[in-house]
Amino acid sequence: MKISGFIGNERIIEQLGCLIDAGRFPHAVVIEGAEGLGKKTLARLLATALVCRGEKKPCMECSQCHKAVEKIHPDIFEYSAAGGANSFHVDIIRDVVKDAYVQPNEAEYKVYILGNADCMSVSAQNALLKILEEPPEYVVFILTARSKSMLLETVLSRSVVVTLEGVETDEGARFISSRIDDVSYEDAKRALETFNGNIGKAVASFSDGKENELAGVCREICRALVDSSEYELLCACSVFQKDRGSVVFACDFLKNIFRDALVCNENSECLSGQRDTAIMLKTKLTRQKLVDLMNVCDTLKEMALMNSNNSILITKICYSLRQAVGR
Repeated sequence: MKISGFIGNERIIEQLGCLIDAGRFPHAVVIEGAEGLGKKTLARLLATALVCRGEKKPCMECSQCHKAVEKIHPDIFEYSAAGGANSFHVDIIRDVVKDAYVQPNEAEYKVYILGNADCMSVSAQNALLKILEEPPEYVVFILTARSKSMLLETVLSRSVVVTLEGVETDEGARFISSRIDDVSYEDAKRALETFNGNIGKAVASFSDGKENELAGVCREICRALVDSSEYELLCACSVFQKDRGSVVFACDFLKNIFRDALVCNENSECLSGQRDTAIMLKTKLTRQKLVDLMNVCDTLKEMALMNSNNSILITKICYSLRQAVGR
């Protein structure tokens, strides 16, 4: 399998490509990773490769590839949840399962892309499990999820799970600067450092200041923790009241800052791009407190993904972060 326009995660691409080329692609694949890492893009490319009739898949030249790219292929189906917990309803999966037993129209496979599968209700996942246990030989399910932890173990055990990661900074910077006018290599590199190699978020930051604003919020949170200012911490976290997705971003970003503070020295790589903040934390907090803060970020992220009440979530963020630093 050859893929152009998708960089990074070469090992995963190679493994999945070998399975396609050998005709041994699994009936179910879960692609997990943060927003902006290319889960949906990869799912669509895999679907295109599965229906392709060219020698090198996807050839992007045959009629099957053209239909897939134009999103009119009769054997590729895409469903996605709004993003909240349990927003992927069982009725959708029941319709999918019913349709899956109908033979493909044109291709060798029928491919179902289920976006935000981590938002499936338990009943929806159980309905999907029934066909995963004994799927028709021509059916392939490609699920995307922010975290596989939100999926039932029984679903995961019948799927191949791959985890996307951020791209290498130099490679990503070359890719971005070559495709976006007025974005220099250095600007692209700084954005990727800020967003831990996440191309989607780095690109969005050039057209939407939201991510840069949240990076500033994270710096304010770190300063409030060091200064032991409960009021400043609460003010910084108030931005999360209207946007739960920003909590997920902040947890990932803060964890990178705390990690940088833990290993910070003159030669260390700065994943967060916030070296000054990391140095400040390193001089003010013990190693154990930094480790505790990283663990708190993981816990808070899981709460955000579970659609917890926003007001309660903000209170929990403030309390947990202060507790981790002994305030």
